[in-house]
Amino acid sequence: MRGKTVVLTGATSGIGLIAAEELAKKGARMVIVARDKARGEQTLAMLRQAGPGVDHSVHYADLSRIKEMKRVAADIAAAEAKIDVLINNAGALFNSRQLTEDGLELTFALNHVSYFVMANGLRDSLVAAAPARLINTASDAHKGNKLDFDDLQSAKGFSGFKVYGRSKLCNILFTRELARRWSGNGVTVNTLHPGFVSTRFGNESGGYFSYLVRFAKLFAISPEKGAETIVYLASSPAVASTSGQYFYKCRPATPTREAQDDDSAGRLWQETAKLSGIGD
Repeated sequence: MRGKTVVLTGATSGIGLIAAEELAKKGARMVIVARDKARGEQTLAMLRQAGPGVDHSVHYADLSRIKEMKRVAADIAAAEAKIDVLINNAGALFNSRQLTEDGLELTFALNHVSYFVMANGLRDSLVAAAPARLINTASDAHKGNKLDFDDLQSAKGFSGFKVYGRSKLCNILFTRELARRWSGNGVTVNTLHPGFVSTRFGNESGGYFSYLVRFAKLFAISPEKGAETIVYLASSPAVASTSGQYFYKCRPATPTREAQDDDSAGRLWQETAKLSGIGD
């Protein structure tokens, strides 16, 4: 990874933090996106220790707001003519339905739309670095879910974990469609299930669910184990030419039938392009 530039969202905690550190240790120059300045500066200091002598950097943005997604993508693209790896990892689960300033349900905006905007905004920098890689963090939580294109914002009914699972289904469908659209441009696109990991995830979701999550984490794997597949997809020569796949424990896995639906993948792209104001 020496000489390579890696852009990573959701890098200040959990598996994102561990992945950032491990990639820095491998010699990568990390460009992270953070929302909280204090955690961003702490992470940057950690990266400078893990990968000394490299000009790591941090950009700040609220990735639930479309104008912030676009701004930070443009800022990074202006600063980085070439990006070797983009890792879309930011995400959260919310126990109550909240709308963003764009009128989007918060989980959908942060967990899916930000992936779409960042990928499209940094496309030219990735292509310029080809062979390059794009990695989207999904989850096994997609199982049992199906998209309702008449209710992508979950206005008809809201269950925090169900809505989170649908956002992870979006990640896999988006990866599938992006791999198809970017075929031949030198950028591979893959997604992964990190496992059920003991991190800050879900702690601030609110209500009874946050207590349930805290208990369940007693049986979860470590962030170090959860980050392994991200680091593998970002760095391993074994997957240099693999694209459009879903991974678990550093191996290809099979997502649900709904996650392999090309019609849904194409329609999700079209709907997200309209919602985000990014051309097809």
